[in-house]
Amino acid sequence: MGQYRAPYAMFECKRVGVEEGQKKGPQTIEKAKQGAYVARTVSALQKIRTHSGQLHGVISKKDGTLYSKPYEQLIDEVVHSDDPELLRGFIMTIGVVSNHGNWFTSGNPNKEMRVLAQSYDWLLFLTDIGLVEFVNAIFNDANMQPARLAFAASYAEDKKANRFTKVQMDLQADKALQDYFHSNRKKVEGWFNIISPKGFTMAKLKEQIAVLARKDWKSIITS
Repeated sequence: MGQYRAPYAMFECKRVGVEEGQKKGPQTIEKAKQGAYVARTVSALQKIRTHSGQLHGVISKKDGTLYSKPYEQLIDEVVHSDDPELLRGFIMTIGVVSNHGNWFTSGNPNKEMRVLAQSYDWLLFLTDIGLVEFVNAIFNDANMQPARLAFAASYAEDKKANRFTKVQMDLQADKALQDYFHSNRKKVEGWFNIISPKGFTMAKLKEQIAVLARKDWKSIITS
């Protein structure tokens, strides 16, 4: 039973372009608010702040009682649990942001970045170097020709339909991209900085998603 029937994780990308003559994307705060709304509403696991300022996670059980622990401790417990009371309605939320100038100023995260970091379970930042490496691969790697052609066709003057978007993707372009990412897993992982949870690694994220994928979600959601 896969993601289609019982979603257990979601990725959401937030990229904000910069208009000509501007130093920062004007919709950055709107994108942050959209991402925060999604992250806070899709999952049964919610974040709260205690009086001491410590971040806790809380899950409402079927009988209406609340189960709470320090956030990072609770999410790891949920991921590795087989208890339907904890897993029912849980969806791990992973946000991805890019375009350095919109989210950082002089090395410090803007308030929009802080909003997203407090909303998603995981927040990843695609570095400028990683983005440049990917664009170079699109243009220079012979195996990426289907993706390159699909991208060019989507922006041609006489185009009939987009072939390279987040909504629809040319089949051969999709295969080329998936083959590239699979063959360059270690390098691609290095393109991302983990904003939150602090101190965690991409290996930890992969491990958590793999554990969730192996669960018997049909039994969990019907129990």
